[in-house]
Amino acid sequence: MAPIAVGDALPDGQLGWFDENDQLQQVSVHALAAGKKVILFGVPGAFTPTCSNQHVPGFITQAEQLKAKGVDEILLISVNDPFVMKAWAKTYPENKHVKFLADGSGAYTKALDLELDLTDKGLGVRSKRFALLADDLTVTVANIEEGGQFTISGAEEILKAL
Repeated sequence: MAPIAVGDALPDGQLGWFDENDQLQQVSVHALAAGKKVILFGVPGAFTPTCSNQHVPGFITQAEQLKAKGVDEILLISVNDPFVMKAWAKTYPENKHVKFLADGSGAYTKALDLELDLTDKGLGVRSKRFALLADDLTVTVANIEEGGQFTISGAEEILKAL
């Protein structure tokens, strides 16, 4: 299997999410993305320095510009449980548009073939850092980082591609 790439269809999968009524839901990626232009970006872990201080804040602060360029949904995915993702989301009170989605078992990350083995750092198998832009489930941009880098998967790079 090869990592998700431009031209590929986003696989479907179930992710955990706390809705606006603070109820835990299982949501289908296809239900969120079909017929829409969406950004799906992934990070190695909630509360980790680069993710918390750079990657996520970039999408939160650029959300209005991304929406103005036609993006319907901005979806954050991490191999963490939904309760961790809920707590992490609460650290960004200014967030109005980024949905924090949990891939608790890493099954969706595996379906994207974007697993990152951080077992040697005590973190287990996580997600590579990435940003995908998809239009009606077809990937149009696939910015996938190597190792722990943060050079091509930020909101600025997606804005340039729109």
